[in-house]
Amino acid sequence: MYKSFFPNPKPFFTSVVLWTAVAVAVWYGAGEEIGAWLGFPPASPDTPPPLGLGHFTTPQFVWFYLYYVAVVGLFAGFWFTVSPHRWQLWSILGSAVIIFSTYFSVQVSVAINNWRRPFFDAVQNALSGNSTTTVDDLYALILVFAQIAFLWVAVYVATRFFVSHFVFRWRTAMNHYYMSRWPEVRTIEGAAQRVQEDTMRFATIMEDLGVSVVDSVMTLFAFLPVLFELSSHVVELPFVGTIPAPLFNAAIFWSLFGTVLLGVAGIKLPGLNFRNQRVEAAYRKELVYGEDDAGRAQPMTVADLFDHVRVNYFRLYFHYAYFNVFRGMYLQADNIFAYLILIPTIAAGKITFGLLQQILTAFSQVSNSFQYLVNSWTTIIELLSIQKRLAAFEAAFEGRELAAIDREYLPGRAAAGD
Repeated sequence: MYKSFFPNPKPFFTSVVLWTAVAVAVWYGAGEEIGAWLGFPPASPDTPPPLGLGHFTTPQFVWFYLYYVAVVGLFAGFWFTVSPHRWQLWSILGSAVIIFSTYFSVQVSVAINNWRRPFFDAVQNALSGNSTTTVDDLYALILVFAQIAFLWVAVYVATRFFVSHFVFRWRTAMNHYYMSRWPEVRTIEGAAQRVQEDTMRFATIMEDLGVSVVDSVMTLFAFLPVLFELSSHVVELPFVGTIPAPLFNAAIFWSLFGTVLLGVAGIKLPGLNFRNQRVEAAYRKELVYGEDDAGRAQPMTVADLFDHVRVNYFRLYFHYAYFNVFRGMYLQADNIFAYLILIPTIAAGKITFGLLQQILTAFSQVSNSFQYLVNSWTTIIELLSIQKRLAAFEAAFEGRELAAIDREYLPGRAAAGD
């Protein structure tokens, strides 16, 4: 799955984590000083954020673009030299392009959030008895939004197009690797399904799930500072009182609570989905053999195999039932949580309507990013089950020991490759 596309996967991904940590530490520790020395001074704390497309052309952003290119160039140059790989342009530079474009899309969301405050304040002023807001003011703000929105559409379309090609290259790399071992692979039960169907499904899920992971991380980097700054406008939290950075801390607490809750509630689902694929494959294979051999797919054998299918599905239904109870309750509570913690501030009249919209949007962005596991759990479960099958498949033809779950006996079939 990984060594077909990435150079020397274990040290490669370890170096990704370490290099990313170093790059982030340097950026947040000395990035402003280095940028100022190079002629890209930071904005004054009292300077309001620019509206519209000017958000992306400030000296800070230009400095970030240069810094990112330098960091990626050093990392890619190292791996191109140390461990050349057929797919290195796509796996290394392609990943960097996806990360950057996703970050840029998140910054578009930040720009829209900056727009919300003046627009909704203008709306509030227009609805008041002594309005000073003109029609031209509102049209001008709508035009600013349109500029940002068209930019978002362009970046979104380009990113999805590139990601589709990136993931198909990954599938191509897996396909080439498996087919290069076909004399060994073909003897493993379910080989054709692993090479065609599972690589296809792996690529399809990674296309959506992988971008979502990057988007969630980039959103946190972009919106956590915004939420921290907006916390200065919130007086206190219900039942808690006055605490430092109340919005920031409330978002982290609520999101981690949901992640842990759903993680515990759904802990058995990946294994059950994996077993489900195995019992379905055993049942399907016996029926296929029965098409050509009258001695196969006998009623007793088929009934026994289908009974395994039924038992596993009923287990899935049971575990998904209580998982969905917890998930549904949490998601419904999440709809009003931000309003709940803002009740004292709203009642005290400490914020304007525009600021309220800005806070709600920033809180929602941070909360949804932390709740990635909550929102994507069923897809993650499917990906884990596919990964388990491909890992078992690779272990079978590479001569490695299978995981315990793959050594379980299933009537009517060998456990090795399916």
